[in-house]
Amino acid sequence: MFNVIDKKMLAAVADLHEIPQGAYNIRKNGQGVERNITANIDIVTKKDKPGIDIIVKPGTKNESVHIPVILSQGISDMVYNTFEIGEGSDVLVVAGCGIHNSSSQTAQHDGIHEFFIRRGARMKYVEKHYGEGDGSGQKVLNPKTIIEIEEGGSAELEMIQIEGVDQTIRDTEVRLHKNARLIVTERLLTTSGQNAESNITVELTGEGATAQILSRSVAQDDSVQVFHLNMRGYAPCRGHIQCDSIIMDKARVSSIPEITAYHSEAELVHEAAIGRIASEQLMKLMTLGLTEEEAENTILKGFLA
Repeated sequence: MFNVIDKKMLAAVADLHEIPQGAYNIRKNGQGVERNITANIDIVTKKDKPGIDIIVKPGTKNESVHIPVILSQGISDMVYNTFEIGEGSDVLVVAGCGIHNSSSQTAQHDGIHEFFIRRGARMKYVEKHYGEGDGSGQKVLNPKTIIEIEEGGSAELEMIQIEGVDQTIRDTEVRLHKNARLIVTERLLTTSGQNAESNITVELTGEGATAQILSRSVAQDDSVQVFHLNMRGYAPCRGHIQCDSIIMDKARVSSIPEITAYHSEAELVHEAAIGRIASEQLMKLMTLGLTEEEAENTILKGFLA
């Protein structure tokens, strides 16, 4: 079912070196190819459009669901996935898309993921993107994530673009209710002439809601990155945005954090920094025996870790 290239991409985007335990749905070249459900996690194919419904029963603990997508053809793939994270549950969701494009055609995956995190539920969501292949066709990924977090619920998001993606627009929209919590960690690497845009909007609508967004990126060669980070406080709440970028060569980076308070007890903070690798860091590593290139790579890996 899976060849060597497929297995490499599954390992890159979902840390899968074999078929996982628990629930999973693996999509390849626009079709579902492998699926497993458990007593507490159901996966149902949508009838009106391409995609799946993932239903996690209330009270489910210490379970996971993997939903990776891989493309090895020059096609355009679109999915709509809906997640029902039941009240009081605690689950791990691992998504991500890997594209291997050796053709002259564009290989593109667009996905809309909508999450309903019910009262008191906890979810960790990991999404990785990766591209490879020696074809002239572009590798394009456009994910959209929409999350509703009910009272006392929490979501931790890790959104990572590893390498090799030519074009991406990532849209993330989150609404938090009373005492809900959100942590977003975004890591992004662009090289050559790649373009990446990330738009994150967080609305803290409930008293006691908290949100933290940490975005780190490295832009190399002639690549372009644009970040729009928008946080809105409608109640007594706390929010923090931090966007740090390392720029190299002839790359361009725009970071546009925005905070808006609609309540006198909303506490919102934003920070943004763009800069190059500090020469002191390079010198310190080079005195330990590393070449300049090795020292640079070590710093970049640590920054994006």
